[in-house]
Amino acid sequence: MKRRFLTLVVFSLIISVFLAACSKDDSMDHGDMDHNSNKKQTETSHEGMNHGDMTSTPQKDNTKVEFSFNEKPESGKQIPLNIQVNNKNGQPIKDFDVEHEKLMHLIVVSKDLSYFDHIHPEYKGNGLFTINSNFPSGGEYKLFADFVPKGAEKMVKTYDVTVAGNKVKTTPLTEEKELTKVVDGKEVTLKFDHLMTGMDLTMTFTIKDANTKQPITNLQPYLGAVGHVVAISGDTETYLHVHPIDEKATGPDAKFMTSFPEGGLYKIWGQFQQNGKVITVPFTINVPK
Repeated sequence: MKRRFLTLVVFSLIISVFLAACSKDDSMDHGDMDHNSNKKQTETSHEGMNHGDMTSTPQKDNTKVEFSFNEKPESGKQIPLNIQVNNKNGQPIKDFDVEHEKLMHLIVVSKDLSYFDHIHPEYKGNGLFTINSNFPSGGEYKLFADFVPKGAEKMVKTYDVTVAGNKVKTTPLTEEKELTKVVDGKEVTLKFDHLMTGMDLTMTFTIKDANTKQPITNLQPYLGAVGHVVAISGDTETYLHVHPIDEKATGPDAKFMTSFPEGGLYKIWGQFQQNGKVITVPFTINVPK
């Protein structure tokens, strides 16, 4: 009887040890599964932010930009503008990639888009860019700072500023039916292969001599390309900086590919250079919604 009792005790101990081991193994397996699942979700999210469609999955923005003037901006006065680029922790971003010969492109427009300027602040180091502002009149302006932190995606940061001084009458933005203009002796015509929202399209600028009507074939590189195009929506909320399909083209055609994310009025500025002089040609179009 005593021997039978000992046998039962030993058997019970073996069963208890076995069940405990199984429970521990199951716990470890579920823990690893949860950890791997979380890791995979993190990697997928990170990959989406870096490679996904920006419309559905925005690029991760780790930059903070501060715009400041040395004194209150006033029309007709050259007042230093400082643009400080930091990371999300407030530390200066020190290295930037050169894009079309410059570390930063700064686009300045009046809120009614009647005024446009494309300038390039000087880099002082430690994330600081500076330039002397020169607003032609008082009123509301919007600044677009366009730059590429080293190893990251292109960033565009905006800033609204009210400039003191005499204001000029604002000009309502209206669609131009005729997309041919003469600027500085050059006749420039803008055409689209099709004009639709949310679809890649080609815009072509054709440049001729305004007097002889002969095609101009000796365009010079402007910032390393045959030309540059900026398009801004009528509400100044959408900004497109477009580079040419063939950067080494010399005219008469300069082709650009872009896509308008939303319909409505846009103002487009094409910039080209010949004989050392840059011309800026504006057009206002209506993109069907």
